[in-house]
Amino acid sequence: MDFDKRTEETVNKLLKSYEDKKEINGIDISNQPDKKAIIEIISKLLKILYPGYYSDRIYRQYSLKNNMAATIEDVIFNMNKLTFNVCKYANAFADLSEDELREKVAEITFSFMDKLPEIREILETDIEAFYEGDPAAYSKAEILLSYPGLYAVSIYRMAHELYRLGVPIMPRIMTEHAHSRTGIDIHPGATIGNYFFIDHGTGIVIGETTIIGEHVKIYQGVTLGGLSTRGGQRLKGNKRHPTIGNNVTIYSGASILGGNTVVEDDVVIGGNAFVTSSVMKGSRVVFDN
Repeated sequence: MDFDKRTEETVNKLLKSYEDKKEINGIDISNQPDKKAIIEIISKLLKILYPGYYSDRIYRQYSLKNNMAATIEDVIFNMNKLTFNVCKYANAFADLSEDELREKVAEITFSFMDKLPEIREILETDIEAFYEGDPAAYSKAEILLSYPGLYAVSIYRMAHELYRLGVPIMPRIMTEHAHSRTGIDIHPGATIGNYFFIDHGTGIVIGETTIIGEHVKIYQGVTLGGLSTRGGQRLKGNKRHPTIGNNVTIYSGASILGGNTVVEDDVVIGGNAFVTSSVMKGSRVVFDN
C-alpha cells in the first residue's frame, strides 16, 4: 500500500464532502455560538448566585461587594455578546436589522440579569427542600458544595429564564452541561415550582413541557417524559410531558409519561412505576408485577 497516496485520497474525499450544504458542515465559524464561553459564564453566574461558595479563593484587599460588582459587570458584557451571537440564528429575530437586534439583545440581557435576585430567592427554597428532605445532609453548606442535584437545579433555574426570554441554543447548552456533569437532564423549557428537591439524581429526565408544582421530591432514575409517537416536529409547542402537582414524591426508576397525564397534589409514586394516565389527589401508586 502507498500510505502517503491513500492519505491524500482520504483527505481530498473528506474535503470534497464539505462542499455541499449539509447542516453538519456548520455555520460561519467567526460567528458561531461559543459553547466554551457559555460554559465559562456558568461559573461566573454561579458566583453571583452563591458569592460565598463559588469565589476564586484569591486574596484581595478590596471588599466582596467590589469584587462582585466587577464580576456582575463582566457577566453583563459577556452575556450580551453571547446572546447576540445565538440570536442571529433564531427565526424569531430574522426580520430585525443588526441595530434592532442589538437593542433587543440588550433588553434580554438586562431582563435576565434583573431576574437573578428572584432566582436567588427561589434557590433558597430549593436548598431548604434539600436540607429538610435529606437526613444525610449535615448542613446547607454541604449541600451547596457537594450535591449534584442542586448544581443541576441552579443551572436549570437560569437557563429556564433565558428560555422564557426566547434566547435560542444557549439555555440548552447550559442544561446539557449540567447533564454531562451530574447525569440529571432537565430541559430548560420545563416549569418547576419552589422547594424542588432532587435526591441522588443520576438518570433523571425532565422533558420540555413538564410542569412541576411546589414541594416536589424526585429520586434517581425518574423520567417525566413524552409518549413515543411519530409526530416529530409537528408536535413542537404542544404539551407532551406530564403535569405534577404540589407535595408529590416520585421514587427511583418511575416513569410518568404523556402531556395529558396529571399527577395531582399529595401523591406518592412508587419505585419503577409506569404511569401514562392521571393520578387523583392523595393516591399511592405502586409497581405491580
